[in-house]
Amino acid sequence: MNHSLEALRRDYQQGKLSELTAGVDPVSLFNRWLKEAQHAGQLEPNAMTLATVDATGNPHARIVLLKGQKDRQFIFYTNYQSQKGRDLLASPKAALCFWWDTLERQVRIEGPVEKLIDAENDAYFANRPRNSRIGAWASQQSEEIASHAVLEEAFEQLDLKHPNEVPRPAYWGGYGVTANRIEFWQGRSSRLHDRIDFHFSMGNWTRVRRSP
Repeated sequence: MNHSLEALRRDYQQGKLSELTAGVDPVSLFNRWLKEAQHAGQLEPNAMTLATVDATGNPHARIVLLKGQKDRQFIFYTNYQSQKGRDLLASPKAALCFWWDTLERQVRIEGPVEKLIDAENDAYFANRPRNSRIGAWASQQSEEIASHAVLEEAFEQLDLKHPNEVPRPAYWGGYGVTANRIEFWQGRSSRLHDRIDFHFSMGNWTRVRRSP
């Protein structure tokens, strides 16, 4: 056993979360916390763990970037043929988790997932840096490759093939996770953390406090 890991601990004292400050709209609270994470200098404040389940019930998790948010929908983009794409085809539900260590905060989001329409995908893809657009073509995400050189060679060939506009691959686009649960966690001293959990049902949000 690695006893040095047992000794790693921290007493959280950055803040607290009351029902008054949480309010009744978790989406507004999320946006406020996201802005505060940006202002606090959090590295990649829009980074989130995306958890999915494949057709055989095996869970998979990875870090992706939040690239849009409207109403209850949280948006990210990927290769539809990737592992996450195959998972979401088999089971169109997902869990997201944000961790902002600078503020000692966590947000968990759960809900059904659906693909964005082509017009939304085209608009976002067109605004990506050119190299990122070429990279979307060069990488057959999640597939086995012999070496990194395979990617470099594919990138060079595609760069020559598309000297001007780089179209969006049909297999690349966005997903929207429509939140039906959003839980906010604020670290507190002595492990007496704040957890305020919102659930959406029948057109309304309800709120409960949970023990840490």
